[in-house]
Amino acid sequence: MPADPADKSGAAARTARLERKQWLAQRLETLLEGDPALENRFKAVRAFGSGVRISEYHLTNACNIRCDGCWFFAFGHDKASTEAKSLAAWEDFIEAQRKKRVNAALLIGGEPTLFLDRIEAFVKRMRYVTISTNGYKALPNDERFRDVGMLVSVFGGGPLDDELRAIKPGGRRFTGLFDQALRNYRYDPRPTFVFAVTERSVPYVRETVRRIHENGNRVTINFYSEYNTSHPLRAANQRRLLDEVMEVKQRYQDTILSHPEHIAGVLTGKAWCGEFSGQTCPSVSSDHAANSERVRNGNAVLPFFNTYKPDLETLEVCCTSGHCDGCRDSQAVYSWQVVSLEKSLQSKENLQTWIEVAESYWSQFIWTPFHWSKKDGARLQRPTQAAAAGAPRHSAVAA
Repeated sequence: MPADPADKSGAAARTARLERKQWLAQRLETLLEGDPALENRFKAVRAFGSGVRISEYHLTNACNIRCDGCWFFAFGHDKASTEAKSLAAWEDFIEAQRKKRVNAALLIGGEPTLFLDRIEAFVKRMRYVTISTNGYKALPNDERFRDVGMLVSVFGGGPLDDELRAIKPGGRRFTGLFDQALRNYRYDPRPTFVFAVTERSVPYVRETVRRIHENGNRVTINFYSEYNTSHPLRAANQRRLLDEVMEVKQRYQDTILSHPEHIAGVLTGKAWCGEFSGQTCPSVSSDHAANSERVRNGNAVLPFFNTYKPDLETLEVCCTSGHCDGCRDSQAVYSWQVVSLEKSLQSKENLQTWIEVAESYWSQFIWTPFHWSKKDGARLQRPTQAAAAGAPRHSAVAA
């Protein structure tokens, strides 16, 4: 493989980039030779992905619950900046982002659904919009938000979800948060449930996925990083948890969108393309001074990516907490795998894995041509009147 242009400057860097591009094209031609179906899949997913330029925005410091272990509140992000209140300020900010060639927005919080007008401002000005939500308050399924992607949190599964998430801002506990999210988005193609499993989740993985399946939705696997412990990523029963999730993936292949390599990456930090860490995670703010060394270390980053606090000025270090040793965020792991094309060219098998992982990543978002509902023969079966009244329900299936 040619030298990394990150190690060079000026004319030498330009020459290195050209040599790298030529090597990449030749290697891809060799690996895809004689397999037009795989070549077409590669071209389709690469062409779409290269046109998405995303940044992340903290839409608000406010939230209607206080999940145990939520990095946003655990590390005081809600107190680290003020919040722009004027809708006009948000609109001007979004226009400025567009001029920077950003065309995709991931809206997090706090809780984005508390400010529908701000979400709508992004929808009117950005080509692709996704929100990360706790699921407690529904995003209306009307013309304003019909093409908005959604990542809906679930922690632990079973009774653990209420234990970890069903907490009001004042500390009062309640029950039925997951039930509420299921009611909000039953047979709605927009949401992907993001199921953050922990070593305590083993007895609840199958039942949680089954309920999502019967609700007509899809799910991807995340890891619950216990930031309030000294070893947030040390799971004593990691092997048992991984085996259980993989077994449930086999049972609900169409419902769990995560590719097996993504599941392995989230739960172990390792995949076919290497090891996930702060030095390889691509979801870092490219304009943040603290990331200058990371941007130049030769590992891929997301072009144009930045994470903004709700004051519309201050940059976060990365897409989540900024505490890399305690993070294995599912979307960051997915991004790491998707930008690892060059590390996937050792063999045709690795390239096919990259293609499958990239397809599964984009299948989460309703605004992509790879969304699960747009597969040939896919259909969303809605409940009959009898089912809505409590009779056995149909589920969303891919024919």
